[in-house]
Amino acid sequence: MRPWFGLHMPNYTFPDTPPERLLERVVDQACAAEQAGFGLVTVMDHFYQIDGVGPETDPMLEGYTTLGAIAARTTKVRLGTLVTGVTYRNPAILAKTATTLDILSGGRALFGIGAAWNDVEHDGYGVEFPPVSERMDRLDEALTIARLMFAEDRPSFTGKHYRIHEALNRPRPIQPGGLRILVGGMGEQRTLKIAAKHADMTHWFAVGLEALKAKDEILRGHCEEVGRDPAEIERTTQAPVAIGATEKDAERLMEFVPPERRRAIRPVTVAQAPDIIGPYVEAGFTGFTFNNTIYRTPEAIAVAGEALKLVA
Repeated sequence: MRPWFGLHMPNYTFPDTPPERLLERVVDQACAAEQAGFGLVTVMDHFYQIDGVGPETDPMLEGYTTLGAIAARTTKVRLGTLVTGVTYRNPAILAKTATTLDILSGGRALFGIGAAWNDVEHDGYGVEFPPVSERMDRLDEALTIARLMFAEDRPSFTGKHYRIHEALNRPRPIQPGGLRILVGGMGEQRTLKIAAKHADMTHWFAVGLEALKAKDEILRGHCEEVGRDPAEIERTTQAPVAIGATEKDAERLMEFVPPERRRAIRPVTVAQAPDIIGPYVEAGFTGFTFNNTIYRTPEAIAVAGEALKLVA
């Protein structure tokens, strides 16, 4: 599979942009990614801004509404959340919401989901935040329900936390067999095991190539346990590079990288990027996400896109 780039958009803070013009700023970035050859645009599924991006009081847009607006203004890029928290919505309603995005985007939706983590916004919105073991159980059941609703006419399911009874989901997704499922997170005991069972794709933080290889070995072990071919699961990660038109530009981009990620991200020019990304591709990683907290303008996104043409 040829490597692809994705633009992740967790940041909606534009000091010179009032709320009534925010849509245009968001769409400008998404369209810039599409024009630069990116294959995916994602948004967070949060209601407060998160640490590492900005203070919780910064602007935040609801994920699926935002994706619907982007779908109306783009034609090629896949669209999804990176990732939806399983606690926020009934999984059957979530499957319906994601299916609607697939219909309205012409078959471009991706179903990104994880176990959720931000207890602050759960508390603020009055959403239950169970212990991590229960959230993992809920994730497993939610993915079972989503698969059923994407593929079957009137599926039923009864689990410990969720149930559906002859659930209708019409029209069904445009994509044959339903949306591709992306499980976000790299917890070794539960998240990667759930990914081995359900995922078409995984997404992991930039933590360095050797650490990612170790996670991949654990995923392969879980695949063997559940009788799954690990080659069926696409590996994606946060891009290990900050790409600038010049070395000085790349160094400036590093100012926007969260301190805890800087060890795993290198400032590079377009010509230098393939040397860093290439070993990740050789290790089986085919998708690399770039963050709009770093790439803040269409011009910066276009520069990153130039590197995509050079990555084998």
